[in-house]
Amino acid sequence: MSTLNLPSPGWMTEDVVLLEEQARRFITAEYVPQLEAWSEKGMYDREVWTRAGAAGLLCPAIPEQYGGAGGTFAHEAVIIRELSLAGFDAFGAPLHSGIVAPYILHYGTEEQKRRWLPGLVSGELVGAVAMSEPGTGSDLQGVHTTANKSGNGYVLNGSKTFITNGQHANLIVVVARTDASAGSKGISLMMVETENAPGFRRGRKLRKLGLDAADTSELFFDDVKLPPENLLGSEEGQGFAQLMNDLPRERLIVAVHAQAMIERALALTIDYVKQRRAFGKAIIDFQNSQFILAECKSEATIARVFHDHCIERYLAGTLDTVTASMAKYWITDLQGKIIDRCLQLFGGYGYMEEFPISRMYRDARVMRIYAGTNEIMKLLIARSL
Repeated sequence: MSTLNLPSPGWMTEDVVLLEEQARRFITAEYVPQLEAWSEKGMYDREVWTRAGAAGLLCPAIPEQYGGAGGTFAHEAVIIRELSLAGFDAFGAPLHSGIVAPYILHYGTEEQKRRWLPGLVSGELVGAVAMSEPGTGSDLQGVHTTANKSGNGYVLNGSKTFITNGQHANLIVVVARTDASAGSKGISLMMVETENAPGFRRGRKLRKLGLDAADTSELFFDDVKLPPENLLGSEEGQGFAQLMNDLPRERLIVAVHAQAMIERALALTIDYVKQRRAFGKAIIDFQNSQFILAECKSEATIARVFHDHCIERYLAGTLDTVTASMAKYWITDLQGKIIDRCLQLFGGYGYMEEFPISRMYRDARVMRIYAGTNEIMKLLIARSL
């Protein structure tokens, strides 16, 4: 669902196009009929994960020796786009596949990769990153959760909030302090397998402005005992560097999601204004409608070109933090503006819950906040001046 009519970008190779078509068919058949029910219930079913895994839609960039398809970020990107173009914005697969699994692939020991990656690929394991804490927000160096040495292992204590996949996750990357006196060099990433973790408990599923079916939650760790092999990697104090190294990909994932939402909003709106009539003619025939949509299509096209440029740079290993921050902030800002203008063209129906544009208006708002607020993005860009 896109009205941009751009030529296929260079990163859309033949195998990526085939995956895009496969993902579209699967999502349309398996997920779209249930989106309304999941939204009403406020939670999608756990089997969503195993079905996605069986269809090859989880962790496509993980190498074959760990159960994956051996693809690239391009394969992840088309799956993210197809989920969003279908309206399944609440599913935490982009974080599971694009953040949790790469942490293990890039920083885990060989034993850790073989232990956890196949389960993430199949959906048997659902991944989450427990980073944010009450009162810390975007300040990663301000975390209070601790993982103190106990024998040859660790004892984990602390609380986390705003955790995507919080109710379903059974493999959680927890950002914790292993050395309270070492500042950012005292932070480590600890892996918590929830099914064997006395002292771990899930808090409430948080009520939010949007993304109704997303299981965003509070998590609590009370004297959770972890063996030494649950420290991600082979040494303590690497957590902050590991987080920083992977932030460009996280921010690019958000930009890909936002761009797909822009294109869906534009397609839905153009279809609506062609059908809806007022004062004896279609809404599209009013010059005001034409001018607004001309602006939206122009801006969406500019964003898509930058989006494709960033993906190509990431695949080439040259996407830097500053450019990724630009993509995250600018495309999500544009997303809010375009969806707002599209909703206006629906008139009163745009405010009705049964029209997808109203949900998109709510769901889009968080994207200027998570993965680092857009104000943080501008701060990072400003440092490059």
